[in-house]
Amino acid sequence: MLKTIAIVTGASGGLGRAFVEQLTERLLDEIWCVARDGEKLAALRARWGERIVPLSLDLAAAESAQALERRLQEQRCAVAYLVNSAGVGEELAPTGRFSPEQAARLVAVNCTAVTSLCAVCLPFMAAGGHILNIASQSAFQPVPYLNLYASSKAFVRSYTRALHAEMRGTGLTVTAVCPGWVDTGMLAREVGGVKVRYPGLVPPAPVARKALKDAERGRDQSVCTLYVKWMHLVAKLLPQRAVMWGWTKSVQRYL
Repeated sequence: MLKTIAIVTGASGGLGRAFVEQLTERLLDEIWCVARDGEKLAALRARWGERIVPLSLDLAAAESAQALERRLQEQRCAVAYLVNSAGVGEELAPTGRFSPEQAARLVAVNCTAVTSLCAVCLPFMAAGGHILNIASQSAFQPVPYLNLYASSKAFVRSYTRALHAEMRGTGLTVTAVCPGWVDTGMLAREVGGVKVRYPGLVPPAPVARKALKDAERGRDQSVCTLYVKWMHLVAKLLPQRAVMWGWTKSVQRYL
């Protein structure tokens, strides 16, 4: 008999942990929680019990996706939910400040791992299954001084919505989750000694809750909060150069 599971990457904290909490309310045999920090993963199991399966993997390494694929084959699993929440953030700064190694790691985790895990999990999914890939409000337009991060999320959003279209008729949904600023440990509290203000900042739980509801309703995109919906509309209506100019003016104090 197949075991019904969810897989959540970046599960040890922030938005990933919020997804784990929401998924404990679903009828699942196990929730596989993927992150690098083994201690934090153990804390998830202590909090929610034996359904939590900790998997300490570094998704920047290609062999991590291969290890996950082998485990799925060996344990005869049906994947009901795949949540690609692992991500590498970026300090607000000119792109030139980042080393080639930092840039490569960001792309490996934010882009390559997402596509690899979708490819790994799709053969183990059936009608009624859901893939949720975490994009961002920053995917709506180019974002100077968050260039690498925002560009990676634009890739995730485009890839996800196209994959959703490809899955039409299969009963599988693929949803790009596009939150604004989420109150997690990834956010810098100060830049250059200046306290950073994050407009529309929200806790992780409502983002995860709405994303799962949108996925279960068959939507290819989840946009959380009226503020982010407004920013999405602005990005559609205004020329991208105007949006970039406005953003650049708003962050000058931190540069």
